[in-house]
Amino acid sequence: MELRQARYFLALAEECHFGRAAARLHVAQPALSQQIKQLERELGISLFHRSTRRVELTEAGRHLTGYARTLVTESDRARVHMTELATGRAGRVSLGFIGTATYDVLPRVARTVRAELPRLSLELRGELLSPQLVDGLLTGAYDLTVLRPGDHPEGVHVTPLRTEPLVAVLPAHHPLAGEPRVSVSALAHETFVIHPAQPRSAMHDRVLAACARAGFQPKSLVEVGETATLVVLVAAGHGVALVPEAVQSLRLDGATYVPLAESETVDLVLGRRAHRNTPAVQQVAEIVQGCVRP
Repeated sequence: MELRQARYFLALAEECHFGRAAARLHVAQPALSQQIKQLERELGISLFHRSTRRVELTEAGRHLTGYARTLVTESDRARVHMTELATGRAGRVSLGFIGTATYDVLPRVARTVRAELPRLSLELRGELLSPQLVDGLLTGAYDLTVLRPGDHPEGVHVTPLRTEPLVAVLPAHHPLAGEPRVSVSALAHETFVIHPAQPRSAMHDRVLAACARAGFQPKSLVEVGETATLVVLVAAGHGVALVPEAVQSLRLDGATYVPLAESETVDLVLGRRAHRNTPAVQQVAEIVQGCVRP
């Protein structure tokens, strides 16, 4: 049974009148009658009792109604789903975020996608390092990543998102915690809690470069992989840290954020695979760009 035959059969089964069914289908009555006769020949059984006064379903016709309705319904569902895929309103998109973007960008992206693209399946993972995110793009684990710029391999494209000022994170009892601003050089004798050198975090190099410009190398380093853990260790008095301004949304007792006197910044970019730009990926990429506050 072809889909067109199923539609014609259902229209006649519901109207029980060739004229009304033909008008509903916007076809000529003889064409409808021919299609029903052809369907009966193909199935080898009568589907309707016909008389000059009425048309009604046979027992076989009543049984066929359920199958025909399922066929038409599933066809309509498939058409809607294909349209949603073609326009990027359905599908699956996976995103990975560096730790510092986990706290402000990730929640806004999740809320916006849920509101604007409810049929799209979104997979999110935060608290990752830029090298891990680049590897994830290359292996196909992620369609999009929010990460730091660098010497990314061929096949990874990046779009600038914003430039973020760095701020100091100090223990609440630190002598400089109440200052309106703090100079990086004032932290020369402190232990620095920092993102790891292996796998190499972009923030690791960025913080050491800021210290070098201030005229010193940190006397000791405590390396941690997650930004949340970094702030927790500062709050516990294990050292100080330099982090992007967005991390201030992570509020912990015992940790104080103080702006820097110097203009130290770090960039945030959106990464994607060169040949992975489905309509759904493009839709989510635009949402990510709209959710990143300058």
